[in-house]
Amino acid sequence: MNRMAAPLLALPRPAKRMLALTVDAAFCLLCVWLALSFRYEQWVTPKDVHWFAAIAAVVLALPLFIFFGLYRAIFRYAGSAALMAIVRACALFGLAYAVMFAVVGVKGVPRTVGILAPLLLFLSVAGCRMLARYWLGGLYMSALDRKALPQVVIYGAGGAGLQLAAALAQSREMMVRGFVDDAAHLQGNTLNGLRIYSPDWLEHNAAKLGITDVLLAMPSASHLRRVEILNHLLPLHLHVRTLPAMADLANGRVQVNDLLEVDIEDLLGRDPVAPVADLLHKHIRNQVVLVTGAGGSIGSELCRQIVQLAPTTLLLAEISEYALYAIHQELEALAPDVRVIPLLASVCDARRLREIMHAWRPDTVYHAAAYKHVPLVEHNPVEGVRNNAVGTLTAARVAMECKVRRFVLISTDKAVRPTNIMGASKRLAEMALQGLAQQSADTCFSMVRFGNVLGSSGSVVPLFRRQIESGGPITLTHADITRYFMTIPEAAQLVIQAGAMAQGGDVFVLDMGNPVRIIDLARRLVELSGRTVRDEITPDGDIELQITGLRPGEKLYEELLIGNNAMPTVHPRVMKANEDCPQWEELWRQFGVLGAALESSDVPALKLVLKQMLAGYQPHMEVVDWVHMEQHRVRPLGASPFASAIAGPRPDGAGKPASPVAIAI
Repeated sequence: MNRMAAPLLALPRPAKRMLALTVDAAFCLLCVWLALSFRYEQWVTPKDVHWFAAIAAVVLALPLFIFFGLYRAIFRYAGSAALMAIVRACALFGLAYAVMFAVVGVKGVPRTVGILAPLLLFLSVAGCRMLARYWLGGLYMSALDRKALPQVVIYGAGGAGLQLAAALAQSREMMVRGFVDDAAHLQGNTLNGLRIYSPDWLEHNAAKLGITDVLLAMPSASHLRRVEILNHLLPLHLHVRTLPAMADLANGRVQVNDLLEVDIEDLLGRDPVAPVADLLHKHIRNQVVLVTGAGGSIGSELCRQIVQLAPTTLLLAEISEYALYAIHQELEALAPDVRVIPLLASVCDARRLREIMHAWRPDTVYHAAAYKHVPLVEHNPVEGVRNNAVGTLTAARVAMECKVRRFVLISTDKAVRPTNIMGASKRLAEMALQGLAQQSADTCFSMVRFGNVLGSSGSVVPLFRRQIESGGPITLTHADITRYFMTIPEAAQLVIQAGAMAQGGDVFVLDMGNPVRIIDLARRLVELSGRTVRDEITPDGDIELQITGLRPGEKLYEELLIGNNAMPTVHPRVMKANEDCPQWEELWRQFGVLGAALESSDVPALKLVLKQMLAGYQPHMEVVDWVHMEQHRVRPLGASPFASAIAGPRPDGAGKPASPVAIAI
């Protein structure tokens, strides 16, 4: 059948239309002859007047078929719209033909022909289109290969589920065995020829019927409802996928390619934090906003949120050319009415930052530029501290000099009692802002501290998905490691709202619910992908969970507060912490010592300085800086040339630490 269909499908479009016209003209002649034969109850040979009735059918029908677009439709993809066009065209033809031959009448042509011929023509034309759709569209192949295709059920017998079933019928990628829905009044009925079952039916029949996939077609379901459904499906070891949110289905079309893996938000057991609209708009609408690190995971989402709040100008500061280009193109398409300026800049370059802030005089700076990947920063500690800590101090001092009204730092829970360079550098960044808040009356400094961000670069979830797709193993550093999680849009909204609530030196944290065990998250991802975890209980499972050991500086548990002094704010899920910080004069001196350690690239000395500056900092004892290790591999180094600087300046002034002005500003 494929060989027979191929020549037809290869014809040019005009030839296909001419073929369809010829077939319909033949149907007109055939239907009149059949109508005459039925009337006389025998096969007749048409006479002169009978040919008039046949030619009249062709002359009336074909122009109507052309007018109603029957030859514009692609037969193998024809659906309900094409069928309705056939109904309208045949109805109008039937009315005209009946008036001519049944009401007015033509001598020698039985009046019943005026009724029978249109009915027969409708059946033949519609049947021909259905046959073409079934044959040329390859639907017969689905019937032949039912058992070879993935057997799926659609969870949700609503409009989205119906559209998804129709899309799957065309794609031949899956075989839909039915719908599953919680609504008792729908169960037992049929939708588009498919039976609607209860969730319990799926539980008892999934294995027996060979069902491998569940497609969630509930784009408007609440988060908690989706969590309940996923928890019910987990023991079945089915591959669960879902449709996008309702906003993404506004065009009314569902494609097979729209199917996504289950959103990780549905596995966290926590509702996203709803924004307070007044706080979102308060310091953005009709103002100039600068975002540093605008091309990063958090920075780019922050920019997406900001442009939708109608600032007059959005300044994008980013050191990566490609990341800056990508986010600039996206934002111009997203909000063409907002002036978006892409600016290549490093936060450690005070001169460049000063040029930018003097030129545009931003009202608010959101400081998202940071190195955040814990192992990478641990292996490159000098650059990590220089960018995260000194870069923040540089940007904040320039903002204060240019009288920026608000400066908001994006911080992390790893800054609380840090055990790694990244966390320590972010705590130093917080302290820099707390210290400057003691000095500035014009600039309001604040910082926002939150946990792991889902979908950001380096996030564990995309890594787990890739490992599952490749057959495993999933690598975890420790079986008991836990983390707080939030979504990227949630994090960006929190940053904006916190900046609106700040009064100066504030540290804002999010009530993120309970922390999540990473190993539990990995297990749920494996089970929802339709696979099983290979362990001692199920040695024949599909995906192994492999424990690799904690990485340098990695903590088992993360915290959001250093103390227990969190206070509520006007946002029900946002708290404000009062964290201790030295006086600015002492902090400035400490940053000078830190700057000297960075200039000498002395990593052991740098760790010692960090330990002196940060109460509770417990660094990883081994130095894993790549350059430091290579230098020691090639030639052992002597005593640290920076040791005298750590002890402080000598009375004669020798060994005086470099001022951070020379380094940062």
